[in-house]
Amino acid sequence: MTGRTPAAPATEAAPTTPSAPGAPTTPGAPTAPAVPPKALDRDKLFAARLQAVRARPYLATALFALHTVESRHVPTMAVDRYWRCYVSPAFVDRTPVEELAGVWVHEVSHLLRDHHGRGDRVARERGLTGPGERLRMNIAADCEINDDVFGDGLARPEGAVDPRSLGLPEGELMEDYLRQFRLGPLTEGVTWLDCGSGADGLERPWDLGPDGAHGLSEQEQDAVRFRVAQGITGRPGDTPRGWRRWAEEAFHPPQPWRDLLGAAVRSAATGPGAGEDHTYGRPSRRSAAVPGAVLPSLRRRPPRVSVVIDTSGSVSDTELGSALLEVAAISRAVGGRRDLVTVVACDAAARIAHPLCRAEGIPLIGGGGTDLRSGFAAALAVRPRPDVIVALTDGQTPWPGERPPCRTVVGLFSRPYAARSWDEDDPDHVPDPPPAWARVVDIG
Repeated sequence: MTGRTPAAPATEAAPTTPSAPGAPTTPGAPTAPAVPPKALDRDKLFAARLQAVRARPYLATALFALHTVESRHVPTMAVDRYWRCYVSPAFVDRTPVEELAGVWVHEVSHLLRDHHGRGDRVARERGLTGPGERLRMNIAADCEINDDVFGDGLARPEGAVDPRSLGLPEGELMEDYLRQFRLGPLTEGVTWLDCGSGADGLERPWDLGPDGAHGLSEQEQDAVRFRVAQGITGRPGDTPRGWRRWAEEAFHPPQPWRDLLGAAVRSAATGPGAGEDHTYGRPSRRSAAVPGAVLPSLRRRPPRVSVVIDTSGSVSDTELGSALLEVAAISRAVGGRRDLVTVVACDAAARIAHPLCRAEGIPLIGGGGTDLRSGFAAALAVRPRPDVIVALTDGQTPWPGERPPCRTVVGLFSRPYAARSWDEDDPDHVPDPPPAWARVVDIG
């Protein structure tokens, strides 16, 4: 939540009218009736939402998806994880429309960025419990939002928390900010903050819960996020950097690349034909149908993996170190059988295929140009032939013209597009993408 510091509860309902000074109080005499609390000024509230839509049209779908609930328990405005927005009538009454528009955008930002789900995950991973830690999450989430959400037609609400007020850098995520501050003198003025369970995942007493009216299902929430991300990426214009980053991740959510690489290797290694061979060690049961003949049985053995590492001059030492880590991860993916993993270092020409004893002892020789075709040829020349080839490269290489007779996984070192396209002899050169027959995994 963001906005003005909430007034004392007495502003919600005026006290009874006192008697004139010195006037005697007559027992049983009628007193002035109490002034009923003001109802929520929905016209003003919705006018502020329209102003927020005009200032941030790409958030229109999300702003109109929020269902407002009048509540005198919230200090200002707060949201729950089901896309309900709880609004204090007194807060709306005393806040200008221009600032209310900023609060609308702030609250819906918590939901679009899934701060409730992320807060739950961080609490489990780091063991953060208690209201103090949830307040820190709320403050950190506000810092993520408020560093670039205001301006350009959207007024900054009074009391809004931003990274600069806490001496923190801008442009970071809630999880990063949580590591950089603790509750103390710099946060004393914002202890009243409460954006609701939609900001940190902790259910509030005023929440209507999953069975309450007008809540959005997870599928409906995802549909709203997709529409907003679609609007941002379709016409980014002068959209703030934080929103562009969020939209890109909404379309292409970050994946645990090491798990993906391991899964790709396991999938290739367990596919039909991989790691299968005939053996006379256990005769086939069909031998009984052929008297006088012993037929071999088909047995699955642990798969053999050959790893081709790009050691050309365009690959950095850091990426080569990452490649060695991937070799160790690949050996674990095939059950820890290092005797079944071989490594081929390759730049413009392939080196010797080394059996994997220790990942640290593999000689990564190279530094010249790049041609992984020779690396693939060297890997296929290993006997017994591998069931899976894993190529770890920056992608600046020609690829084999024909599909190898085994499954192939390509691990691409993550780089900006411009970096992947760089060529000192031809600045306009764009490398060919990996072939369609390879399973491609981006290595972070």
